[in-house]
Amino acid sequence: MRKKGDTKTPKSRRSLALPKRCVEALKALKSAQDDELELVFSTESGSPVSAHNMRRDFRKVLDSAGLTGKEWAPRELRHSFVSLLSDHDIALEDISRLVGHSSTVVTETVYRHQIRPVIQEGATAMDAIFPLAEREP
Repeated sequence: MRKKGDTKTPKSRRSLALPKRCVEALKALKSAQDDELELVFSTESGSPVSAHNMRRDFRKVLDSAGLTGKEWAPRELRHSFVSLLSDHDIALEDISRLVGHSSTVVTETVYRHQIRPVIQEGATAMDAIFPLAEREP
C-alpha cells in the first residue's frame, strides 16, 4: 500500500503463495482481533492501517530489536526478500516474477547488490570449467 492508497500500478495487485509460517501467523493475528471490517491489519480502533501508521509501527519494531528504526522503511523487507532468494540459489527469472517485474533487467537494475551471488554464478561456473593450471615448483 502506498501513500496514495493503492498499489504502485494495477499489475502490482496480485496473489502470491505464502509460506506456512506466514499463513499461521496471519491466522493467529486475525483470530485475536475483534473487528467488523474483516481486516488482518488494523489500528487499535479497528480501522484500516494507513501507510503512515505502517511505517511508524514498523520502525517501533525495529527500535525494539535494537536497530535504528528511523533509518528503515517497510520496502527494506522487499530487498531482504530478494537477498534471501538470491542467497539460496533461486534463479533470477523466478526472483523477477516473484517481485512482479516485467523482465530480469528491472530486477538486476533495482536489486544489483542483492543479486550479486546470482550474477557471480557465471564466473564460478567458468572457474570450475577452466581451472587455473597448477604451477610446477
